[in-house]
Amino acid sequence: MFFVSIGPALKRLRPVRGDLGDDGMTRLSPTVFKIPTDKIRSGYYTDRYFLRVREVLMAIPRPMKVGYQFFPRENAVVCGLDEAIAILKTCAGIYHDPRKAERLYHELRTVQWKLQDASARQHQKEIIRWEWERSVLRKKLNDLWENKWGEIKVYALEDGERVKENEPVLAIVGNPRYFAHLETPLLGAIARPTSTATAVAKVVKAAKGKKIFFFSARFDHYWVQTTDGYAALKAGAFGVSTDANADYWGIESVGTMPHFLIGCFGGDTAKACLAYDKVTDGHLNRIALIDWDNDCIGTTKKILIRLICEKLSMKNLTPELFAQYAKRVVGSGKGKLWGVRFDTSGALRDRSVTSKSKKAYGVCPELVRKGRKEFDRWGCQNLKIIVSGGFDGKKICLFEKHKVPVDIYGIGSSLFRHRVDMTADIVEYEGKACAKVGRKKSDWSRLQRVR
Repeated sequence: MFFVSIGPALKRLRPVRGDLGDDGMTRLSPTVFKIPTDKIRSGYYTDRYFLRVREVLMAIPRPMKVGYQFFPRENAVVCGLDEAIAILKTCAGIYHDPRKAERLYHELRTVQWKLQDASARQHQKEIIRWEWERSVLRKKLNDLWENKWGEIKVYALEDGERVKENEPVLAIVGNPRYFAHLETPLLGAIARPTSTATAVAKVVKAAKGKKIFFFSARFDHYWVQTTDGYAALKAGAFGVSTDANADYWGIESVGTMPHFLIGCFGGDTAKACLAYDKVTDGHLNRIALIDWDNDCIGTTKKILIRLICEKLSMKNLTPELFAQYAKRVVGSGKGKLWGVRFDTSGALRDRSVTSKSKKAYGVCPELVRKGRKEFDRWGCQNLKIIVSGGFDGKKICLFEKHKVPVDIYGIGSSLFRHRVDMTADIVEYEGKACAKVGRKKSDWSRLQRVR
């Protein structure tokens, strides 16, 4: 397997599309998030009881004002606030004719289903027809919408900040009829990336400055990849694996060549690596996956031999030539091997491992140490070691405690095992304290007004 190092792209590791607000913070623009405004405004993503709450509030003629705060149920690295603010900017408000809006929304949903069906069948005339119908209905629906962003006050922390349990991360002050329908999507927009960012921050800390690759895309639905990647990078991850993960940052994702390609070459890892090297752009670093034959050290040597033979236009290689040229095919760019990835299954012991302990299965310290020792003996001190497969904060701490010679950690499913719950409460009514027993308005002093 090869990963493609994102290298120079890290210079652009920042939100590339944002607004510098009066609070001095660079917030991601609402256009970045592709918010489904029609669905959110109409309550498609909202718990039904909040839609009934909105109906009740709309029936009350007099204005009212509440203070409304959002907070995590444990210490966390908060993320998703920019998206929550974007939702408020585009979906805080009311339809001035709710019944007509509801009818138009249902018509819109029907047209969207027909458009999806036509798209699946690639029926161009129907696609054009339903695209037009959708545009007309959306305009009618938008004409009924009264945006009330300018009539509420929003206060928030910045994505990536560390917060304590029950500490407010977002607060809204204003007429609740304008945002009663938003609690469910707002909580979700913050909870999901906060969970991811908190988990990533823990492994980043455990790695003690070594790079973390976020390889978790395959462990959840593709719709959440963008949010997860944004949160992971905010929390200190070095690279992400899909373009969706990297979308909000405008950086290059870390491309992969999986076991799948090795299988396409009959299980010959060296042959697959050579084929990949010939096709892939020269500025990208090559990292080989070396566990196919459960012989990480032996497979690495075969790859180096194949690269040397290619370089010297030879079919066979003497031990003397290997010793002379091995270090010359280690490094960045085409025709070279930048690093190797140990990904041994937790159900196996690599061929080089002699210990019979349960701890000797998978990617264990003994395997990595033996690999490093052999690579150095070949003169390949610059060959990087990446480890993956079952790594979490606890295992990384163990490796770091025992000074196992790892350069980069690749983390996957373990980052989704813990969830950080978010809660929202009304804590003020008409400027006075008003919260259910056991809750209160917390300290808002760290929150900045969003302009």
